[in-house]
Amino acid sequence: VQLVESGGGLVQAGGSLRLSCAASGFTFDDYAIGWFRQAPGKEREGVSCISSSDSSTYYADSMKGRFTISKDDAKKMVYLQMNSLKPEDTAVYYCAAGVCLKGYVNRADFFGSWGQGTQVTVSS
Repeated sequence: VQLVESGGGLVQAGGSLRLSCAASGFTFDDYAIGWFRQAPGKEREGVSCISSSDSSTYYADSMKGRFTISKDDAKKMVYLQMNSLKPEDTAVYYCAAGVCLKGYVNRADFFGSWGQGTQVTVSS
């Protein structure tokens, strides 16, 4: 199983970034993909996930309306479009493969395979 994130970078507050997660080495249709983030000195938190069965999407409350998760099954890619970014969104963002359930976006233990992360820095 391999997950590779890309698309991170430095952006000003109010700006946008699109993160990508490239998946390989497993049957993409069998697993949900989640996005998590971890800021320095803080615990890892769930951002969003998209289910494998019907592409249902779920978001942490603080990301609703600003972030959008999507996937391209043919390309085995998952994307996280992040708009209206805030300095507090600064973190390393990870994608992970596992199980995505409503109300359980923050459950990192539902995801067994992780990428190496991509840094997102939002300047004020």
